Amino acid sequence: MKTLVAYFSASGVTKKAAMQIAKHSNADVFEIKPAVPYSSADLDWTNKQSRSSLEMNDPHSRPEIAEKCFNMAEYDTIFLGFPIWWYIAPTIINTFLEQYDFAGKTIIPFATSGGSGMGRTVEFLEKQYPNAVWKKGTILNRISDKELAVWTAQYLK
Repeated sequence: MKTLVAYFSASGVTKKAAMQIAKHSNADVFEIKPAVPYSSADLDWTNKQSRSSLEMNDPHSRPEIAEKCFNMAEYDTIFLGFPIWWYIAPTIINTFLEQYDFAGKTIIPFATSGGSGMGRTVEFLEKQYPNAVWKKGTILNRISDKELAVWTAQYLK
C-alpha cells in the first residue's frame, strides 16, 4: 500500500498539517499549487469581487493547477488536505479530483479552518466523485502531534 498526502494550502496552515501527516504515514507529498498563486487580495473573503469569492460562487470554477502528479496510479491511499472556504473545499480541489482516476482508491480528507468545521464537505465531494472510497475526514486545527499520529494510524491498518 502506497500513500500520498496531497494538499492545497493558501496560507501555510494546511501545509503544516500535511507535513505532519506525511511524517506519521511515511507518505509521499504532492502540493496542489495553483497555476496563478493567490495574493492576499485574492483571498479576501469579505470582498465579493475577490478571486476566491468569485471562484467559490461559481460551481463550474476549476482553477488551473501548476503541476500534475505523474505517478498517481501508484497510490492506494490519499490524504487530501485543504482549507475550508465557504464551508466546503476550495474549487481547486475539484480541479485536482477531476484530473485523475480515483476509482477504488481511499481518500481521507483533512482540513483547516478559521472557524467552521467540515460541515457537509465530505458528503459534497463524495457525491461529485463517487468512484473513490471516501473516509470521514476531520478538521486538524490545534491538534497535538500525538493526536495526529493516532488519527493518521487509524487509516493505515
